[in-house]
Amino acid sequence: MSAPAPSAAAPFLTTWFGILDSAEADRILDLISDDFSFSILFSTGGDAGTDFHGGRAEMEGYLAQREVGTRTHHLLTASTVGRDELYLGEVRRSGTPEATFVASARLDDEGRVRRLLIGRSPAVLFT
Repeated sequence: MSAPAPSAAAPFLTTWFGILDSAEADRILDLISDDFSFSILFSTGGDAGTDFHGGRAEMEGYLAQREVGTRTHHLLTASTVGRDELYLGEVRRSGTPEATFVASARLDDEGRVRRLLIGRSPAVLFT
C-alpha cells in the first residue's frame, strides 16, 4: 500500500491521507482541533450515498467502520491559500481506480484541521 506523494501544495491533506492509508489511521485524531467538524459525502455509485458528519466522536465512528488496507488515496492536484487546502485525488482498490474525491480543509493557527469537507464518487474519474 503506497501513501500519496508529498505535496508542497497541500501538505496537511497529503499527510492526512498518508496516515489514513496506514495501519494506524486513528493517528489522524491527533491532527484535529477542539472545535473540529466534518462531512464526508461517500458515494459508491447510483443514487445512493452516505453523509458521515459531526465532530471528533463521529470521526472516531467513521474510522471504525472503514475497510482497512483495501483502499488508498492518490494525489492528482492540490492547492493552498492561506489556511485553506484543496486536494483532488483518486481512490484506488488494489491499485485500480475506484473513485475520484475532492477534499477541502481549513486549518487553525496551530496547523490542526478545524473544518473538513470531502466528496467522493465513482461516476467521474480524472485518469
